[in-house]
Amino acid sequence: MILTYAAFISLGLIWGSNFIYMKWAAALISPEQIVLLRVFFGFLPLAFTAWHKGMIDRSQLRHLPHFFVMAVAATAFYYFAIVKGTQLLPSGIAGVLGGSIALFTSISSLLFLQTEKFNRLMAIGVVLGFVGIVLITRPWEGENNSVNLVGVIWMLSGAIVLGLSYVYVRRFLSPLSLQPLALVTWQMGLALIVLLPLTDFSGIGRILENSHAAIGLVVGLGVLGTGTAFLLYYFLLEKLGAIASSGSTYITPVVALLIGWIAGEKVGWLELAAVILILTGIAMLQIGRQQAAHQIIPSQKP
Repeated sequence: MILTYAAFISLGLIWGSNFIYMKWAAALISPEQIVLLRVFFGFLPLAFTAWHKGMIDRSQLRHLPHFFVMAVAATAFYYFAIVKGTQLLPSGIAGVLGGSIALFTSISSLLFLQTEKFNRLMAIGVVLGFVGIVLITRPWEGENNSVNLVGVIWMLSGAIVLGLSYVYVRRFLSPLSLQPLALVTWQMGLALIVLLPLTDFSGIGRILENSHAAIGLVVGLGVLGTGTAFLLYYFLLEKLGAIASSGSTYITPVVALLIGWIAGEKVGWLELAAVILILTGIAMLQIGRQQAAHQIIPSQKP
């Protein structure tokens, strides 16, 4: 059990540190180049593990259209959106907004999955989550706003698309009973193929001018933040189940905000209040979903 808890904490720390690595890299190379390198170095440990466990075979090729949708939306676009957002925002604020993924996943599930039922607790969770987002973005400050609203839009766009992708997985991929590791390996591999012809390689070598940025991108963002993070997540799925595993996302915005503060970014009461509201909203959504599921099950019995 100690190993399981260590994996849980490590996953939250890894995801939370991703934003500072993106911030460092964005000062040297383009968002497209960051995404390409992240996917490449994240794909390597996934592909090796999937091959070692014998989880990839030719029969899965018939599901290629579904893999392609996930590669474009949940990998290429999502990673690009959060890099663009992090480039324009303090890394701590980007991390807090990135933590809203669970919020948009719940909303997407409620809108597009008939199995999801809405209740009062979930409604309060949605309201709290959006109040937290409004607090941290401070739209009332207008032109004097220190938070770049274009960056906010990029972050929320990525969160919305990733939230919708979970619905896509539930509707089209879950019934196929594929191993999650096989799915994400196909997803990363196809995303790499899509990104290669779309990426301008001019100046990509500038990442080597800063060793912290280079190591952060290759090791922190690629190998750890993408490849190892997926492996840890699937390990936790087996040990703890989906709901408990998703709890590691609660650590992510806190870690991102703390790292940003250590790096010299301003962290005030608005940022702290936003984190509390967003995390409380997500918690209420999850509890509400569990309550709704318990209410549905008895009604389905003869």
